[in-house]
Amino acid sequence: MADAPVDVLIIGAGASGAALAWSLADTRMNILCLEQGDWMDPEKYPAAGRDWEIRGFGDFSVSPNTRGRPEDYPVNDSDSPIAASMFNAVGGSTILYAAHFPRFRPSDFKVKTLDGIADDWPLDYERLAPYYDENARMMGVAGLAGDPAYPPKALPLPPVPLGKLGETLAGGFNKLGWHWWPSDSAIATQDYEGRAACINAGPCLTGCAQGAKASTDITYWPVAIRRGVTLKTRCRVREITVGPDGLADGVVYYDADGAERKQRAEVVVLACNGIGTPRLLLNSRSKRFPEGLANRSGMVGQNLMFHPYAMVTGLFEDRLEGYKGPMGCCLMSQEFYETDRTRGFVRGYSIETLRGLPPVSTALWGMTQGRIPWGAEHRRAYDAIFDRTAGMVIICEDLPEGHNRVTLDPELVDTDGIPAPKVTYRLSENSTRMLAHAVARGKEVLEAAGATETFAEAPLPIAGWHLMGTARMGTDPATSVVNEWGRAHDVKNLFIIDGSIFVTAAGVNPTNTIQALALYIGDMIKKNLANLFD
Repeated sequence: MADAPVDVLIIGAGASGAALAWSLADTRMNILCLEQGDWMDPEKYPAAGRDWEIRGFGDFSVSPNTRGRPEDYPVNDSDSPIAASMFNAVGGSTILYAAHFPRFRPSDFKVKTLDGIADDWPLDYERLAPYYDENARMMGVAGLAGDPAYPPKALPLPPVPLGKLGETLAGGFNKLGWHWWPSDSAIATQDYEGRAACINAGPCLTGCAQGAKASTDITYWPVAIRRGVTLKTRCRVREITVGPDGLADGVVYYDADGAERKQRAEVVVLACNGIGTPRLLLNSRSKRFPEGLANRSGMVGQNLMFHPYAMVTGLFEDRLEGYKGPMGCCLMSQEFYETDRTRGFVRGYSIETLRGLPPVSTALWGMTQGRIPWGAEHRRAYDAIFDRTAGMVIICEDLPEGHNRVTLDPELVDTDGIPAPKVTYRLSENSTRMLAHAVARGKEVLEAAGATETFAEAPLPIAGWHLMGTARMGTDPATSVVNEWGRAHDVKNLFIIDGSIFVTAAGVNPTNTIQALALYIGDMIKKNLANLFD
């Protein structure tokens, strides 16, 4: 069954798809977005009930393999020490993210020039700066001006309060003389654009029932839809089709009833994340593209970058009120961000402090550490730990390496019979040395802040939520998939706007940069409408 043709078809309604839809809406083109998930009901988020922590291990887990929701697809990540994390819905993974919202630094776009490794991006910080600013307005970013780690930037909302826990850890950084700054956070610290202010409840990672966390279902999408964009949910795209002229002419997808449908389009845009996008391209084989759509370079699926994470936790004598505030947003240090080869590795990492562990997680953590027994002593031991933990995740820059990749699994399929992605990934020696350095520095901070004991895990197995590099941008069609404004080298009406186009990973959360890139690409499409396919 064929649907009426559209001008622009966007696949994926998450961080980047929403931003691009909003940007292109002012062209008055016929724009359609297909999303395999559905709209979320905030009243049904785990945060609205007492079982919110337990549901974070079940139907609201970050792993699609754990959730197994109808809109999910399985990911074979058995050949990786880091499990893939994502969420399928209007809003995508912004439903479950922590909303920690830093920008890339200027140096992140030119690591080959600075450090002789990987590749430079075909654009720079200055090019993206106005789009970072625009995204800050649309998402409602909270932060404090003046961070010496960045060029000057203005943010519309004041920062998330540090609280007692944050002030305690800041004291540790101060004792060591290390950089720290309140985090940039996509969280409304005041009423903003119809969204209520954060109430510091804490369960951000299972969906924000308050609406303070900036997921794109409540930021970009309502505006885009009012401006004429059409969004269809529960539509799973199987493949992108190609016409006799070599241009993409639409997609084949399954609707909510499982019926196969055809959607034709003049322009096709992929916004499916660093695993979903290569999966769809590799599954879109034809005589013209036998190895997958837009894959004449062989680069589709190559250079997968996660951010290897360490988590370092400290135990303190005093209660820290760590249950107050957004879980992943407090303060960030970039003391060890740039390359210093005396450390034994290139590039660096950010230290992002966490709030304290919530009740169930405290019990589970204490039991895995052997500090909380079963039986009569359980409550006494639990009380000695609860609200006395504070810690940090340390986000290490990953380098692009060809052996880290996304392919199609030969056996595993989703519920519509579409081949599932297979992730093959191993930690580099550089990442291993960086993690060791990061753990040692994390323990130093916690001890300086007053921790009596410290604990570490590296790499963090569940931390595969930053998916980058599998359809990288560049000026050379032999070594990249898209050009400097997201257009596929091989298919002139195909654009990619998600984290798969990243050249390098930087050492910060990527969502802000993903959206800035989507807004930039949207502007480039609008500026080149008259000769878009030249």
